[in-house]
Amino acid sequence: MANCATPGRKFQQFSFLKIGYLEEFFPLTKNMTEIMIQSQTNTIFALGLNNVCAKFLFVSDLDHTLVGNDLAMVKLLDNLQLHRIQHGTKIVYSTGRSLHLYQELQESQKRKQKELIKPDILVCAVGTEIYHYDSKEELVLDLEWSKHLSCNWDRELVARTAANFSSLKPQPESEQRPFKVSYFVQEEKALQIALELENLLVKEAKVEIQIICSHSDHKEYNKNLDILPSSANKGIAMTFVREKLAISVGKTVACGDSGNDIALFANRQEKGIIVGNAQRELLDWHHNNPNPNRYLAKTNFADGIAEGLRHFSLL
Repeated sequence: MANCATPGRKFQQFSFLKIGYLEEFFPLTKNMTEIMIQSQTNTIFALGLNNVCAKFLFVSDLDHTLVGNDLAMVKLLDNLQLHRIQHGTKIVYSTGRSLHLYQELQESQKRKQKELIKPDILVCAVGTEIYHYDSKEELVLDLEWSKHLSCNWDRELVARTAANFSSLKPQPESEQRPFKVSYFVQEEKALQIALELENLLVKEAKVEIQIICSHSDHKEYNKNLDILPSSANKGIAMTFVREKLAISVGKTVACGDSGNDIALFANRQEKGIIVGNAQRELLDWHHNNPNPNRYLAKTNFADGIAEGLRHFSLL
């Protein structure tokens, strides 16, 4: 059995941006107070280097949160990129997509000339996979995180048990991951199936799992049903990343729109932003679990994120 110890909390410095540290390209002197940076929208910004502002950790879901309004997204990402260059802010995408589907989204946005900027860290597959960039600017899997998730996880048993439920439609092969077994399901059947699966796997088979239901864009099935190790979700992955980057909870903000984002907000001290177009599953949970660290935006998609960042005085 794998070692079940919690991953170490010692700081690990990642190197992600092609631009690297600012000093690498613009050696700083006492007389150098500003540089010029060109954004995706071809606007020239002057960055006052003497106007120091604390960095923060930005963690955001993609579909229907950061992505959904291209103009608003580009404007927000321009601002975040500038803040990253000037103050060292870290940008993390946390998505339910596999790496394959994330790369498809990247290409789709690139074709529209409304590109996603490169994140510092990428969290995929509902928190079960964490990637960072190596010295060759290639995405590599965080093996420490994978080792952590392997404790008391039996993927073969999980898949075999779920296969007995005819109402579950398996998601594409690209979305079946080492630590995620995924299905589409109708909303009216999701809760009962989740309860039955939990009884079979947790109480009888003693497999430590959790089941996350969230909105699906599938034409026939309106819910995703993901079965994960109990030690993995977007929230636990955010904690792992935050501790590796040595950024405090008070300087961390998470953004989301659906049920698989609840883990980013539940019983947490980090700041949270729920976009105005959030799914009912998340809105109901939000209203039933009030938290002064969480903000429900009035505007949608990236506009809602920007609204929340202003509310928390982060941008």
